Amino acid sequence: MEGIKPPYFLLANHASEMDFRILFGAIRPMNMNYVVAIDAMHDNTITLMRMAGGIAKRKFIKDVVLIKHMKYCAEHYKNPVCIYPEARYSFDGTRSFITPAVGKMAKYLGIPVVVLLSYGNFICNPQWNKDKFRPTPLKGKLVCVATAEEVETLTAEQINERILNNFEYDDFKYQFDNKIKIGFPQRARGLHSILYQCCECGREHEMYSQGTVLECRHCGKKWEMTEYGRLRATDGETRFEHIPDWFKWERENVRREVESGEYCFEDEIEVHTLPKNKYFAQGKGKFRQDMTGTYFCCTAYGEPFEKRLAPSELESVHIEFNYRDRKKKKFFGDCLDISTRNDSYWLHPVNKRDVIMKISFATEELYRIAQEKLRENNK
Repeated sequence: MEGIKPPYFLLANHASEMDFRILFGAIRPMNMNYVVAIDAMHDNTITLMRMAGGIAKRKFIKDVVLIKHMKYCAEHYKNPVCIYPEARYSFDGTRSFITPAVGKMAKYLGIPVVVLLSYGNFICNPQWNKDKFRPTPLKGKLVCVATAEEVETLTAEQINERILNNFEYDDFKYQFDNKIKIGFPQRARGLHSILYQCCECGREHEMYSQGTVLECRHCGKKWEMTEYGRLRATDGETRFEHIPDWFKWERENVRREVESGEYCFEDEIEVHTLPKNKYFAQGKGKFRQDMTGTYFCCTAYGEPFEKRLAPSELESVHIEFNYRDRKKKKFFGDCLDISTRNDSYWLHPVNKRDVIMKISFATEELYRIAQEKLRENNK
């Protein structure tokens, strides 16, 4: 960072609520403008978040107004302009999907590009088990990956490559390599939310976890999560010691299912909406995702509503495990969030358990195939 002064385009990894503490520690005493999801604005009160420099955004939609706001901040406030390019918390402590549009945004802003990587913030409060923070040593690394002069001469693709090369992290590896001991007695609770498919028998949605144990109720296989974040089978061979390896295996299975054209999911849903600073219950509806895209329907504000998104229109989807409205202390359960320009629809599957992680995988794989077809057609 030698010689790099604000304004600069700051990209930070997103693993837990500790991200924000590390971020402000890294840039102090400077102020900052940063993009914040509408639900986070709601949770922490919109007025306070705006005073702190927050720019509201709905996840995974194209937003020209947001781009103009970011450009204005870079030109007039001389602050770091920050985004979390993964757009959601990491599920396995490694990098999530990052849209290629980030490089184009960097070109448009025309200021240095800086990456902040945090370590230890995921293992202290993973998204599938976030009821209690675990004492964990944290650290952050702030690196300029492209100066203003380089941003001007490099292509958006070249900037993207630099960002991705400097955005690799693995918190479970960080924990194991540094022998960070987490003795929390419920450290495996919720792990089945991301490890929903048994690697022993292949059965989906029959995994359970409690205390330090993950188990498959179909075949009876059990694994213990050690104090150093590794999995050990209580009997027989351990196929995946490293949790991200199991997570990656699940994604590859979904990829094969999508590529073969067999993928399909549908269920009844409960719907809540978040137009601005308050959730509204909209009753029940239906959700379906298959090779033609993503579809849901419900009654919203007393009127029939339906939304169809082709695979090319939805690059990823925001999901939450055991989500709650913090202001009302009301739990919604597992849900996914699909936004329009003026509203966010929180969809909660009713009849099927532990499905939102697979929906997230499938959304990204459907988008990937759609983009590959588009490139082929352009050629």
